[in-house]
Amino acid sequence: MSINPIMQKLAEKLQRTDLPEFGPGDTVRVQVKIKEGEKERLQAFEGLVIACRKGPQGSFTVRKMSFGQGVERIFPYNSKVVDRVEKIRSFRVRRAKLFYIRALRGKAARLREVDRKA
Repeated sequence: MSINPIMQKLAEKLQRTDLPEFGPGDTVRVQVKIKEGEKERLQAFEGLVIACRKGPQGSFTVRKMSFGQGVERIFPYNSKVVDRVEKIRSFRVRRAKLFYIRALRGKAARLREVDRKA
């Protein structure tokens, strides 16, 4: 199935280029724009990237623990709500989707950190 060339050009034009390279197994801090009445502020959502979807409508899923409860949030790559993404740590993973992390608790949910020297 081929994409209409006009739609493809439009999708390329709207792609964000300011996001860092990250993938499943990385800990990221996503600065989200929150609108409260007329004011707008930034709120950080920090957690582990457990899934990424590529393409023009791509998105990534971030999971964090909040007061012992797992919280997941899906962010579209090209969303206006996402102000910026900061990559904090990288872990070595062997899968593209880390949904098995949902079932793990405590020390079992640890991942092996990638050496920063290399």
